[in-house]
Amino acid sequence: MEFSSKLIEKAVNEMAQLPGIGKRTALRLVLHLLKQPSEQTQFLSQALTTMREEVKFCASCHNISDVDVCEICSNTSRNHKIICVVEDIRDVMAIENTNQFRGVYHVLGGKISPIDGVGPSQLNITTLVEKVKSNTIDEVIFALSSTMEGDTTNFYVFKQIKEFNVKTSTIARGIAVGDELEYADEVTLGRSILQRVPFENSIKNI
Repeated sequence: MEFSSKLIEKAVNEMAQLPGIGKRTALRLVLHLLKQPSEQTQFLSQALTTMREEVKFCASCHNISDVDVCEICSNTSRNHKIICVVEDIRDVMAIENTNQFRGVYHVLGGKISPIDGVGPSQLNITTLVEKVKSNTIDEVIFALSSTMEGDTTNFYVFKQIKEFNVKTSTIARGIAVGDELEYADEVTLGRSILQRVPFENSIKNI
């Protein structure tokens, strides 16, 4: 792709590093921004800079937050004895959109994937085990995507907490095997949470 401007080329190359955006799409976005009032580009740039510098991770659940403890964890009307274990913020948003879950979350920050070089030590597993050890948790719900990596992660975490007196369950398989949680429709995901099953019953499928 030939560029008549090195500035445009640099902007396109940076934009094309975003997931799902190729150079043609990046060029279209850059040219769109170029046509907009300069204030709009400045607002976008400032919003991205502020987000990068000021966004935090919740000290309790590791969810992305604007404050030290996220709104969900600080909400006294939530059931803090039920923890839903998810991969990242997109899964928190997907489950919250169902309006079917009133517990709290624990964001692992990924899934165990040896092929991608991601091991248990790189995930937020230790803090989850510490929560369970405290004997203040009644149930841990595994809500990772039903992929090989998700099932492997579920099983690993289960082995770390099974010796403690806590109920473990997993979302019902209304979510098709291989599907990512964030792409499930709200009705299906909501029913999968409500109709969750004991985790031990799912181990034979791993």
